[in-house]
Amino acid sequence: MIKKFKTFEEAQQDLWCFNPDEAYYKRVKEFYELTSHLRKFKVHKGVLKFKTFEEAQAHRESMRIK
Repeated sequence: MIKKFKTFEEAQQDLWCFNPDEAYYKRVKEFYELTSHLRKFKVHKGVLKFKTFEEAQAHRESMRIK
C-alpha cells in the first residue's frame, strides 16, 4: 500500500496508531518475522562464560566473521 502526504507533519502523524485492530497486530507480527529472517547474525539465548578476556575477544571476532 502506498500513501502520499502533502507535508512532513502529515506523514509523521500517520506513524502513530492509537486504536490498533487485529490487522495492525498481524502486520507487526509479519514485520518482525521478516526482520528476523533478514538479520545477518543469530542471537543466542543465555550467557556465555569465558575464562579470559582474550578468549571472549576471539569468540566475538569469530561471530563477526560469520
